[in-house]
Amino acid sequence: MSPVFMSSGKATAAEADNNDPLITAIATATPPVTGRKENDDEISEESIEVVENKVATIRIEGPDASGIVSAFSLLLYGHGANIIDAEQHTDIQANRFFQRIVFDYGVIHTDRTSIENGIQEVSTRFQMNYQIDWGGTKNKKICIFVSKYDHVIWELLLRHKAGELPHCEIALIISNHEDLRPIADHFGIRYEVFKVTKSTKREQEDKEIALMKSLDIDLVVLARYMQIITDEFCATYKHSVINIHHSFLPAFIGAKPYHRAHARGVKLVGATAHYATENLDEGPIIEQDVARITHRNTVDDLVAKGRVLEREVLFRAVKAHIENRIVVYENKCVVFGN
Repeated sequence: MSPVFMSSGKATAAEADNNDPLITAIATATPPVTGRKENDDEISEESIEVVENKVATIRIEGPDASGIVSAFSLLLYGHGANIIDAEQHTDIQANRFFQRIVFDYGVIHTDRTSIENGIQEVSTRFQMNYQIDWGGTKNKKICIFVSKYDHVIWELLLRHKAGELPHCEIALIISNHEDLRPIADHFGIRYEVFKVTKSTKREQEDKEIALMKSLDIDLVVLARYMQIITDEFCATYKHSVINIHHSFLPAFIGAKPYHRAHARGVKLVGATAHYATENLDEGPIIEQDVARITHRNTVDDLVAKGRVLEREVLFRAVKAHIENRIVVYENKCVVFGN
């Protein structure tokens, strides 16, 4: 499972004012030690940590205040890390600040624990919630749930094979039917069937969750899985279950949205990828797209247009999650650019 955002705890106003020593240090910061001595052509191997995958990501969220960007930048600079990408957003109405920082830690003069302690300290001073993901630790493992529709899973598997979903492994496919087993066999992916009925749903879900935990699954993707998962399932994988809904939410929640959209005479048909929550089709929205339709389009036309949207929208949502570009706040998502 992907880790949830860490709460940094509360800080007093005095700890976060302009007298903060970390902020004061910005103006007088000196270059960090990186293992190279002045006027020395050789680098001391003992003072350098070399890491194969050198990229880590920090995501932060909390009350807006001056000095946040500078504080995190100075922290990383002081540890010898190099910021290679940074993006931020301020929700003025909510007075909330969001930031994603990607940094290279391939040659640093300290260990990860020291950096994490520094992030904790800065986050506490600004009352921020944070999450850090170290690249190179392991690929995220994905489990895809399917029923009988195959257009979405084909999209994910083919684009993963093409290298468009790096740093992840599709480790398992779970279904309530045998129909799509040949697809799993084609890609050499484990395929398990759990027959779900109204009376066996909870028992089968417990078995599914146990299997996923044994495989260290980080992300669950509902690729047109035609079953409603329980609240307990959502809680176990909080903000780690992505569902594709075949309408432009919040319109036409539930079953047969294309039929209801056609009956309503809409001029747009859409698809929505969102995190699954205990409220059906009401979780934080990650990605959406639409296509125009007219009165000449039949229900079958809407379904065909919608399937094109479903494939692309779900892929983009999964990619954003894998790349640690999403910050969930209340029932919304801030999705930083790729």
